[in-house]
Amino acid sequence: MTEMTISEAASRLDELVRRLAGSSEPIALTDRGRVTALLVAPHVIEDLEDSLAVADYRRRKAEGTLQEGIPHAEVGRILGMRP
Repeated sequence: MTEMTISEAASRLDELVRRLAGSSEPIALTDRGRVTALLVAPHVIEDLEDSLAVADYRRRKAEGTLQEGIPHAEVGRILGMRP
């Protein structure tokens, strides 16, 4: 993980944003030597959200608390992936 101060990141923001687009590595922003924020590519957050949704599904399935959902074919139709 790359670390840099907030002021350095501010002066290089355009470069950092382009760098993140093709990477999964976060950039840590520091303030007085402490990491206070992370810059991450959107796909990293999307992957985490997907993993959390799968974990939640598995937990509810194991607990027997899964409610009836939308059939897979219907989801495909909603998303325009199926006729």
